[in-house]
Amino acid sequence: MDGGRENVGVTGPLVRLRRLVRSGPSDAPGPLVDALGRVGLVGYGLVHLLVAWLALQVAFGVPDAPADPDGAIGTVARTPGGFATLALAAVGLAAFAVWQLSAAALGFRWVHGGERFRKRVGAVAKAIATGGLALVVVDYLLGVRRPGGDTAVRTLAATALGLPYGRLLLGAAAVGVLALAVAMTYTGVRRTFLGDLDLRGVGPVARAVVVWLGVAGHLSRALALGMIGVLAGSAALSADPGRAGGLDAALRALGSSAAGAGLLVTVAAGIAAFGLFCLADAATRRA
Repeated sequence: MDGGRENVGVTGPLVRLRRLVRSGPSDAPGPLVDALGRVGLVGYGLVHLLVAWLALQVAFGVPDAPADPDGAIGTVARTPGGFATLALAAVGLAAFAVWQLSAAALGFRWVHGGERFRKRVGAVAKAIATGGLALVVVDYLLGVRRPGGDTAVRTLAATALGLPYGRLLLGAAAVGVLALAVAMTYTGVRRTFLGDLDLRGVGPVARAVVVWLGVAGHLSRALALGMIGVLAGSAALSADPGRAGGLDAALRALGSSAAGAGLLVTVAAGIAAFGLFCLADAATRRA
């Protein structure tokens, strides 16, 4: 009898969560999380648009804030009403992370097998990315000044290298980041992101724009992420944490490559495309 009560106690919340997910227009657990999650997606898109703008400044040699989410958050904070905007964005980003975790557990009912598994893994990755960004925003609002951007990445690299088998650990992390870049490339090339959207009410021209923004955005983010993986791999091989870096270091490395500023401008345009795609994503997402 006690075992039965325990089982009901455990499964009850899961049943209610499943009903919430299946009764709404998306895989979000309830309309409030759905609405706030869409706000978070808009904020996520605006961050990418600001990062693209900062990257263009880097490409043209204009000194400014780092071309990464930390620089973008600082840019928003300096605008009128910036702190209120950041507070709303933090709530929305956290809600979207919850949404993606529920999708990873119970969502993507319209696909099966390997495709459902890939989408659920991708949802976990989205939850980590948006949840992490929400924490960065909250730290900024609370005045917590932890190392951010490239400094944080290099600190983590130095910590990893100080551990037993630290070079192997950092190398494994680099391989993991490169694998994410490959997965993002697959998403962009195969356009699998369309399976997460409900475009039935969207006209052919608007649909074509959404597709183009999604492809360009995912491929540009994959290139930047791949560069972060290369920097981490270089740090592991040389045992030099100074060679590691985040998005700002990756973009600057692309800009200093043989292709020069033209490549950085192209990647910045792609990141801006992803930012615009997030706005369309917020309006049409079902997963």
